[in-house]
Amino acid sequence: MRLIVQKYGGTSVANPERIRNVAKRIVQTQGEDCRVVAIISAMAGVTDELIKLARETSPDPDKREFDVLLATGERAACALTAMAVNALGAKAISLTGADAGILTDRMHTNARIANISPKQIQELLADDYIVIVAGFQGQSAEGETTTLGRGGSDLTAIALAGALNADACQIFTDVDGVFTCDPRVVMEAKKLDEIAYDELLEMAGAGSKVMQSRAVEFAKKFGVEFEVRSSLKRDVGTIAKEETANMEEVVVRGVSIDRKQAKITIDDVPDEPGIAGQIFSAIAKANIVVDMIVQSVLKKGTTDLSFTIHENDLEAATKLL
Repeated sequence: MRLIVQKYGGTSVANPERIRNVAKRIVQTQGEDCRVVAIISAMAGVTDELIKLARETSPDPDKREFDVLLATGERAACALTAMAVNALGAKAISLTGADAGILTDRMHTNARIANISPKQIQELLADDYIVIVAGFQGQSAEGETTTLGRGGSDLTAIALAGALNADACQIFTDVDGVFTCDPRVVMEAKKLDEIAYDELLEMAGAGSKVMQSRAVEFAKKFGVEFEVRSSLKRDVGTIAKEETANMEEVVVRGVSIDRKQAKITIDDVPDEPGIAGQIFSAIAKANIVVDMIVQSVLKKGTTDLSFTIHENDLEAATKLL
């Protein structure tokens, strides 16, 4: 039997009707003589609401407790999906990231996967269970709940597909695949039949929301091919792999848009070696990712230093500075 790993994003499980549709697709996949592991994101809007609640409760939430809170979104959607699958007559069981054997470092809110031990998943698959795993989370060696950062459910799916040596990995979203630009912004955008890891990494790094860049990096490192496709349609999506036939033929592959960037400018920075390094070292230690950096000399001996980060990191970055 083929082993299929599927990941369903927040819009795919946004309400009970969509959860039931996802359950039907999962059961149908199992009916095609396949074993299925499904990774589930939190229902659309739930994670943002949890973040809002945390900020309203505490201006600077403890990161450990923040992870415990955020992990509940995926766990709820995971359990609901398992209920929907069971209601269709199949055998399903929900697992947390820790249950699934995902071991991470101790970096709360943006943890890195250290190891995966999928023994429990393999045993459940052998007993004909459909295994539903909560995405976006894992567990540190100390037994603490950790989360994998924005888009972490993509990483969960790719990592489990690699650890289980899956025959296919499918990333289900609310779009038909990877487009040359966001089709919700540019109506004329075209869907790509296939895309190279490096191309998708560039698009993700520039703001494309189709895939988390860390997930693509993991797929490239471990050779995990995957398909990005719509959970609302039955059409074929976009295959991401090492190389594509036309990699050297196209000058521009796509255009990305990121509306969640924040710009920070530091005025009158001493124009001396090592000053910028000190600034960005402090930011890096806080696990904040810097995107674009622009430095301009305004007058002798000083400079203006501008850079962009994700808007969710703005408060933490400004406190550091």
